[in-house]
Amino acid sequence: MGFFTPRYIKDARLLSEGAAKTLHHHLDLLNADQISQLQGLIDSLNHAILGGNRIEIENITRELEVGFSGSIPVRPHANWSENIEAIVVAVALAVGFQAYFLKPFKIPTGSMQPTLYGMTGHPTTNPLPNPLLRAFDFVRLGRTHLDLRASVREQVLDVLPEKTSLNFFTFTDIVTTEGKHRVFAPRDVLLRDFGIHAGRVYEAGESIVHGYVQAGDQVFVDRMSYQFRNPARSDVFVFTTSGIRRIEMNLDPSLGSEFYIKRLAGLPSDSLRIDTPELFLNGSLATQSPFLRVMSCKDGYRGYSNPGTAQYLTTPEETFTVPSRSFFALGDNSYNSSDSRYWGVVPDHNVIGRGYFVYWPFSERWGFIR
Repeated sequence: MGFFTPRYIKDARLLSEGAAKTLHHHLDLLNADQISQLQGLIDSLNHAILGGNRIEIENITRELEVGFSGSIPVRPHANWSENIEAIVVAVALAVGFQAYFLKPFKIPTGSMQPTLYGMTGHPTTNPLPNPLLRAFDFVRLGRTHLDLRASVREQVLDVLPEKTSLNFFTFTDIVTTEGKHRVFAPRDVLLRDFGIHAGRVYEAGESIVHGYVQAGDQVFVDRMSYQFRNPARSDVFVFTTSGIRRIEMNLDPSLGSEFYIKRLAGLPSDSLRIDTPELFLNGSLATQSPFLRVMSCKDGYRGYSNPGTAQYLTTPEETFTVPSRSFFALGDNSYNSSDSRYWGVVPDHNVIGRGYFVYWPFSERWGFIR
C-alpha cells in the first residue's frame, strides 16, 4: 500500500516520471545517442525501484541527474521567463474574471445621487489637514485635498482638457497669465464646483482651488446574473452607449463606446409616465422600494421630473411605451440625469451587467447597491 511505501521510493518514482516527461519534451533537441543514454538511465532507475535497494536507487539517481544536466540545454534567462509566464497567466485570469464575473466600474457622474456618487468638488475655507490625515482621507474616503493660490494677480486664460494616467489619476491644467497650474482633479469638477473659467481674475494670495475633491464610487458590476435571468425593474444596471444615436452624437468618436449606469425603470411593453415627483408604470404608481425612495423626496432624493428639454415624458400627461428587446433607463438624480427621457431606450444587447457592490471609497455607501 502507498501509505507504507518508504519516502525514498516515492521520491524516486516522482523523479522517474519527471525525467520521462523532460526527455519527451526535448526529443527534437537531442541526438539518438543522447536519447538512448537518458532513456537507459530512466529504465535503470525504474528497475532499482522495483528492487527496493536504497543505495542502488541513490546511486542511479545521481547518475540520472548528471546525465540530464549534461544533455538537456539550459534555457537562457529561465528565471525571467518563468516570472513573465506567471505574470501573463495572472493577467489572463484577471481579464477572464472581469469578462465573465465581476467588472470594476467607476461612477462617472452624479446622475445616480444619492444612491451612487460621481466625482465631486467641495470648496472650503478651512485649513488643509496635516499630511498624515490627508493620506488617511484618500485611502478611506477617496478624498484629495487641494490648495492652489495665486502668487500674483492672475487671470485664467483656459482650462485645458483633462489627462488621465493609469486609468485612475486625472489631472487638469489651468492656464493663466502666469503659466500652467496642474491640478489633480477632472476638468468638469473645476468648472462646475470650483467656478474656474476663462476670464476669471484672482488677486495675489487668493485661492484658485482650495478644498477637496471626492472620488466617485467604485463599484463591481455583476456580469454573471443576467446570463441566468433577465434584467428586472429597479435594477441598477450598466450598459454601453454603442448604437444609441443621441448619445453618440455628443461623444468624441475617438473615445469609442462609453459605459453608463442607471436604474432600469421600464421593461419591454411597459408604459411609463412621470407626474413630478412620481413615476407611474402601466397606469399605477411604481411600487418597488428604489422608486419609492426616489419619490419620497427625503434623504437627498428629489423625485422624478418632467424636463421640458427632453424627448420623452416632458409633461405629466405624456406616456412612453418601451419597444421590444429594449429597456427604459432613469437616473435616481432625475433633475440632473441624462437618461432615456433624452436619448431613448437601451437595446438589450448593450447591457453589461448589474451594479452589485461599492468597494471603494469606504463611505456610508460602501456595500451592496440597493
